[in-house]
Amino acid sequence: MHSRRTFIKQIGIASAGVLMLPSLSAMAGTAKVKKVGLQLYTLRDLLPKDVKGVIGQIAAAGYKEVETYGYNPQSGFWGLSPKEFKALLKQHKLSAVSGHVSIDSFIKGGSADDLKANIEALKTVDAEYLIVPWLGEDIRTSADDYKKIASKLNEAAEICKSSGLKFGYHNHDFEFKQYNDTTGYDILLKETSPKLVKFELDLYWVVRSGKKPVEMFEQHPGRFPLWHVKDMDKANPDQNTEVGNGSIDFKEIFAKASTAGMKHFFIEHENNYKPNEIGSIQESISYIQKNLLS
Repeated sequence: MHSRRTFIKQIGIASAGVLMLPSLSAMAGTAKVKKVGLQLYTLRDLLPKDVKGVIGQIAAAGYKEVETYGYNPQSGFWGLSPKEFKALLKQHKLSAVSGHVSIDSFIKGGSADDLKANIEALKTVDAEYLIVPWLGEDIRTSADDYKKIASKLNEAAEICKSSGLKFGYHNHDFEFKQYNDTTGYDILLKETSPKLVKFELDLYWVVRSGKKPVEMFEQHPGRFPLWHVKDMDKANPDQNTEVGNGSIDFKEIFAKASTAGMKHFFIEHENNYKPNEIGSIQESISYIQKNLLS
């Protein structure tokens, strides 16, 4: 997990109903979402070495959608320009639904130039969402900080909207820190516009923080169109494991997909791959297809 946080910091420097019977709810929650996505950070050690080969392996494993990370105007997507990356995805019948983009500088009052460059790249690859994946420690030290962040998220979302992109925020665990009777995440949900700011719920971090995703869906229906699906190792909660092998009850969560408003989900795996990265994503998608989408 710390490598993920360090990476995002470096990138920033370089450039979140109708009542139904449970059975009907489960059907409604999963019937419309059949395409399995992958957050490409899962394969961060492989992509720079052979982006074309790795993208081919992702498609061969059965994935239909991907979520990008780490784009910058100098190196593009692992050495490929947005147009070249779009062509590669099209060759393998993959869609880039969304991309992770750090906007710490913008939140601090900097220009929107980097944000706009990423918007242009994501538009080129036909993405639908731009997602903020991280907040630097120095800008989230109080409840007031989160209110300021929420205001800047609304502002960034307006910029994305004017370019035809939807905008969202992806959580870790720090957002659930308590500030008197509220949390950073509660503030973000309250202070951002439901029409402008969507939430990509990382299910691992929610559970890791002691929260229940289903309760969040019921409290804020429709605000979580994107999910990160990664499992928690039973022996060591700090570690990930292949989806279906860990302690998270994904069947319960997927049964409430319609309440959440889920439209896309991405498997993500950050460490503890067994037997290796490609084998890991193959096992995870196999479990999801057989047990959560059938």
